[in-house]
Amino acid sequence: MVAVRPADVEATLSRIDTVRPVLLLFGPDSGLVRERARAYLAKAMDGSTDPFGLIRLDGDEISGDPGRLVDEAGTVALFGGRRVISLRAGSRNIVPAVEALLAAPISDAVVVIEAGDLKRGAGLRALCEGSPRANAIVCYADSDRDLSRLIDTMTAEANIPIDRDARAELMGLLGGDRMASRGEISKLLLYAAGEPRITTEHVRAIVGDASSLALDEIADSAFAGQPAEMSTAFAKATHEGMRADIILGSVCRAGQSLHQMRLSIEQGGSPERAVESARPAIHFRRKPLVEKALRSWTVPRLVTALLSLDDALLAARRHAGLGPSIAERALLQLATQARRG
Repeated sequence: MVAVRPADVEATLSRIDTVRPVLLLFGPDSGLVRERARAYLAKAMDGSTDPFGLIRLDGDEISGDPGRLVDEAGTVALFGGRRVISLRAGSRNIVPAVEALLAAPISDAVVVIEAGDLKRGAGLRALCEGSPRANAIVCYADSDRDLSRLIDTMTAEANIPIDRDARAELMGLLGGDRMASRGEISKLLLYAAGEPRITTEHVRAIVGDASSLALDEIADSAFAGQPAEMSTAFAKATHEGMRADIILGSVCRAGQSLHQMRLSIEQGGSPERAVESARPAIHFRRKPLVEKALRSWTVPRLVTALLSLDDALLAARRHAGLGPSIAERALLQLATQARRG
């Protein structure tokens, strides 16, 4: 088997392997597949003066003409040097073409294949993992460690330090797709250009979904029994034009999530465990308030609160002009009940 272990990926991609000229990149993170392919192709082309040295092929076209891949890899470069081929797998079967390539006596060529999330035993994956002339690298969604390394690398390259709190905030807002994460960090660096440091304010302004953060703040403050904080967050949201029924709908969904977590607690779990196992994951900034809310409410009281919120939501939709007043009153009552609890 020539499947590259995760610990060996960086070392494998750091040099061109002439013994294994075929590189298969696949996995659930399409952004990371693309990023690694670009970097490896650039490394393979390093020093080449041939403007036609890089050949891009489409998998769906190759599937109808399996011999073309071998022909392209075996063609002598116009100005000498290495022949570099980029092949992007599509919806059709390219196994016969790759099988012929691996069996052909080709020298001084590099072929990089980009594919999707191939399951273990899938034809293309099994072929490359079992060949002594190919490397197969799976590209998983970024872990916290990967995101941390990406943030540190990009901020260092831009020569803009980032505060610890801002860094933690940014990691919580980034997802598992490498290209999307890189795009968000690039946007942040552009926004903070000229500033001495990147702060949480920069992150929240340009990366975080401001409306989503505001709704979370309203719901968390209300269920945690903090009426003053809830009122401040509510005023900010309505000032920015957010509708009352949208706010109440978000708080209802937060209450339903609390209800599910509280059920698990009453079956023998703990608030901490319920928060950690919640899906989608709860941002680290919200965890203290969510845990506090879970300790303040019981399942029957949450059911009663949700029914009251539903009534307020219906009233806010029927009487749009009074919507903000109806919503604020319902949320203040919710926060007061949480404090008593």
